[in-house]
Amino acid sequence: MSELQLTHLTYCGPNLPPAQIVFGPELTVIYGTSDTGKSFIVKSIEYMLGGTDLAMVPEGDGYTQILLGLLMPDGSPLTLLRAPDSNSIFLYRADLRDLVMATPDASVTAVHNARSRNSLSIHLLRALGLDEVLIRKNEAGGTRPLALSDLLHLSLVTEKRMIGDVPPVLRTGTASTRTAELSVMRFLITGEGDPAVDTGLNAGQRRVHKGQVQLLDQLVLDLSAKLVTQENERQLRDRLIRIRTALDQQSAPLRQVNESHREAVDSRMETARELAALDERLTEVSDLLGRFKLLEAQYRSDLERLAMVNEAGSILGYFKVGTCPFCGAEREHQQANHRVEETTQLHIAVQAEAAKATALLADLLPTIADLDGEQTALISRRVEAQSDIGVWDQIIADLEGGIAALRSNVEELVEERSVVERELELQTRIAELDDKKSRLVGEGAVATTRPTQHIPTATVGAFDSILQQTLNAWQVPAADHAEYDQYYAEIRAGGRKRIERGKGMRSVLHSAFTTALARFCMDRDLHHLGFVVLDSPVVTFRDPEPDDIDDVELTSTVVDRFYKDMLSFPGQAIIMENGDPPTKVLSEAVTYHFTGTASGGRAGFFPASMR
Repeated sequence: MSELQLTHLTYCGPNLPPAQIVFGPELTVIYGTSDTGKSFIVKSIEYMLGGTDLAMVPEGDGYTQILLGLLMPDGSPLTLLRAPDSNSIFLYRADLRDLVMATPDASVTAVHNARSRNSLSIHLLRALGLDEVLIRKNEAGGTRPLALSDLLHLSLVTEKRMIGDVPPVLRTGTASTRTAELSVMRFLITGEGDPAVDTGLNAGQRRVHKGQVQLLDQLVLDLSAKLVTQENERQLRDRLIRIRTALDQQSAPLRQVNESHREAVDSRMETARELAALDERLTEVSDLLGRFKLLEAQYRSDLERLAMVNEAGSILGYFKVGTCPFCGAEREHQQANHRVEETTQLHIAVQAEAAKATALLADLLPTIADLDGEQTALISRRVEAQSDIGVWDQIIADLEGGIAALRSNVEELVEERSVVERELELQTRIAELDDKKSRLVGEGAVATTRPTQHIPTATVGAFDSILQQTLNAWQVPAADHAEYDQYYAEIRAGGRKRIERGKGMRSVLHSAFTTALARFCMDRDLHHLGFVVLDSPVVTFRDPEPDDIDDVELTSTVVDRFYKDMLSFPGQAIIMENGDPPTKVLSEAVTYHFTGTASGGRAGFFPASMR
């Protein structure tokens, strides 16, 4: 059967030494200190084969080209070139291992699109003879073309997935992709794809379809997991009535306090407007009083001066013989009684002016008195208004405190009501699904979790045998009766699911599944990518931490037997591990030792000068 082989991974950049790993055709082991680029190599291979993103490490700064060398099924070389953060992949039908300046033979996109024939996935699947394979994508029987990513996660296992909770056969672990992922597993170990079928709605066919019961069971489980209480429907409805009663009781006081708050705010605003008007009027009155008092002082000053004129006539010499003090006429030019007449006119003029000033002053004084009274009243009312505002502010603050307390209680009740209503809705939906399931069972549907893409029992048994042989060859303790449970897509060994084991055991079971699947396909000439890439497949036992699940110890024997078994692996195997492999592996496999320091050999994936 057609297979691929990885030849090298190379990072290139202008004026930088290449960072390169050359893979052997059989077993390649890269081991050594943590944080030296081992996991980064695995992620880079995944990225070059259509991965969506790659988090670059600081040592990779300046490297602009990533090259992945392949040997195609017909033995011809192919080099993939991709830049970091790019969806374009350039294809060269040659083995290139340095900075590439030549024009590519073809350009494809890293993103698989069934409607486009210009993707890396389509290109490689066509070379593998898999471009026409269809897999089931939903319970209704709809199909889609096989994608490279459907196969890659079954051959390349990152450290995160190695110890993760998602079963090895599943890529994402989400319900929307589960059918397709199980269908891929069925295709690999049976060699049979899914036929294209008419997925038009047919209620009669769906009622008798066994997978409907499984779907309903899964939906019920999913909905049940969302329930946050253990109360039944009656208890929830009683609780909802109590909540609504409490809400009614709380809402009335809240509305009343809100109304009082609104009235208090309105009153405060009215008082504030009155205070502003008082301030404006006080300003006007103060200005008028200032001016009128200046005018009063002027009138009084005029009256005093006029009185002084009457009293000081003789002192000032108005009645002496000689030049007239009024008109300046000399004596010889004065008429008889001239001085008497001038003096009388002066007296009359002074009296007239005094009478006029007195009248104006008499008119002014009542106005000043009125303004004084108004100013006093305004000041008094202003003090009262300021006091009223302080009182309203206190009332408003007290009401707001009451509103906050009442609103908090109401919000808590509303939130609790929402929770209860969601619980009731979930229970109603669960009851509806249970009712549908009962009808299906009553009409002859098989009440089982068997999926529609059922793998024949004999085929599963044959795969289980290879899986058990692998675990026995590695001498993994407490791993008897190993099997692949196709109904739950899970691995069982030692009477326990993989997800129930500790990290070390989960990684070993994942590694065993991946290598057993490759052996099974290769031994039976079934389709497989032809290589496995395993990151930290045999994590040795560590003292359990508080959150760890109790598990059996993985001794050094398991590690040694694992490597010994991988030396006879029928395809290409690439292993990343922290611990040193056995001496026999060092002599028979292609190995790289990353020391973490330039003085002790190769520091890591990137040249020491870049670290």
